[in-house]
Amino acid sequence: MADTLVLIPAFNEADGIATVIDSIHKAVPDADILVVNDGSRDETASRAKAAGAVVLNHAFNMGYGVTIQTGYKYAYAHGYEYLAQIDGDGQHDPAFIAELLAPVKNGDVDFAIGSRFLWFDSYRPSFTRRLGILFFRKLVTVIIGRSITDPTSGFQAFNRSVMKFFSTDIFPCDYPDADMLITLNLAGFRIRELPVRMFANVSGKTMHSGIKPLYYMFKMCLSILVTLLRNRQFYRRQM
Repeated sequence: MADTLVLIPAFNEADGIATVIDSIHKAVPDADILVVNDGSRDETASRAKAAGAVVLNHAFNMGYGVTIQTGYKYAYAHGYEYLAQIDGDGQHDPAFIAELLAPVKNGDVDFAIGSRFLWFDSYRPSFTRRLGILFFRKLVTVIIGRSITDPTSGFQAFNRSVMKFFSTDIFPCDYPDADMLITLNLAGFRIRELPVRMFANVSGKTMHSGIKPLYYMFKMCLSILVTLLRNRQFYRRQM
């Protein structure tokens, strides 16, 4: 068994999931690949399996946070030392997986997060999306005392200790983003941001439509407030 698992959360990604998996195989040929299929209504599961990935299926759509935590629990239970996380819609360039994993495997950091804003030719999100990212960028940077330019990035890599931490009830079930960066910092994990290439979402699908951005902002601010009200010992006890 490989020591590294690449996790792909997926919901109705049948059109591109095989291409993403093929690209990951080429970028990190020694890694295993897990697709957590979050109740898709299309052929995501069958196409992912045909492309060579292990597939776990949710019986119905449970949301992004539950989906990636399913992957974390699988990775921890199966003895993986490292995990890289990449979206199933083709926005994240798999060529950067090894670069995210490198400082984690070297023992320099526990958690690496990819930033589209540090790479010269990554796409830039919409104006309203950039405003939200800018707000949480400033907030996270002030709270943890170091610059984080892309706090909502789902392109990540981390070690077994973070896997275990993320497998507990402390992990949120909907949108784990800026709040979890602050939580990791309070728990004493070492964090580093690295440049990665991201592409525009050609499918047009987004979880930030309708009233969802308002809910996201409210929920994230509330979650950060609750996070800060707890002391460091609370988080260390979860490890």
